[in-house]
Amino acid sequence: MPTRILIVRTSSLGDLVHMLPAISDIARHVPDAEIDWVAEEAFAEIPAWHPAVNEVIKVAHRRWRKAWWSGQVRAERKALRERLRAKKYDIVLDMQALLKSAWLVRQARGVRHGLDWRSAREPLASLFYNVRHKVEFWQPAVIRQRKLAALTFGYQYAGQPDFGLQSFARQGGPGLAGDTVHDVPSEGLNVSDMPKLHHLDLDRGYAVVMPSASRDDKLWPEDDWRVVFRRLRDAGCALKLLAGNEQEAERARLLVAGMDGAEVLPRMSLTDVARLLAGSRLMVGLDSGLTHLSAALGRPTIGIYRASTPVRTPLVGSNYTASLGDRGASPSREAVMASVEQALAAK
Repeated sequence: MPTRILIVRTSSLGDLVHMLPAISDIARHVPDAEIDWVAEEAFAEIPAWHPAVNEVIKVAHRRWRKAWWSGQVRAERKALRERLRAKKYDIVLDMQALLKSAWLVRQARGVRHGLDWRSAREPLASLFYNVRHKVEFWQPAVIRQRKLAALTFGYQYAGQPDFGLQSFARQGGPGLAGDTVHDVPSEGLNVSDMPKLHHLDLDRGYAVVMPSASRDDKLWPEDDWRVVFRRLRDAGCALKLLAGNEQEAERARLLVAGMDGAEVLPRMSLTDVARLLAGSRLMVGLDSGLTHLSAALGRPTIGIYRASTPVRTPLVGSNYTASLGDRGASPSREAVMASVEQALAAK
């Protein structure tokens, strides 16, 4: 009989990327593991990329909270509750330690594991677990998740983190342009139903850049960005700029106005963005989930931190990474340019 495991980690994009090495560890040390994962619908593509994940169960907190008591939302919450109750799990592991994730854990059937009072981001969440684990808070997120999984399943993790994203580097990501898990019924996604892998263009002739953010305190000076752009163009890289919304896209367009070989890309599915990142020569971006995804995909990646600290969430990957700056301390142009040179020299 398989060991049936339910992972609860609903958001956000970067946090789900940081979770992937723990899933690889579980699959390696619990060889009969059957892993389901509860994730926010906007990010449900990410768990589906990992070959060890059996089913992705979608939750929609971000959408539901806008109309929590509407008929449609009540019906969707009821369907989720019935789905969680329908399967008996051996282990239900909350890797988020928030009240909203504990609410989900409480609805599932199985022995509930999570962080203890001192380790949890929201300590009250620990009251909903049958087994509580101590994991020191101020550690990089990838290490923290790997430790929690190891304590839950009784093994010692070792080695470099494996994000389970080899399919992107091999022949392309799981899914075609336009195919996302948003088209799958709300009860979840079976990885075996994903489209066949298609060939990935391994051209390294472009750099991906994410210079915009929804918060002004994350932004890096425009003149500094243009110096980076000119160096990348001098190195023969076309520039492909990402933006999260129209306001960010407009800022990106102004940054590259009049510059040849630069384009601001339209919004794409996460799978299409991952395929773009996997084919890039390098990425330079503000601290965002997509920048962390680039590092996880093994591309040379530079992250610019201004509103958060890399102590807690540094870039992690198998290639060159640089996590520059800190909360309230913008990295200098010189520091970023030195890292760009190293990233250009990486393979």
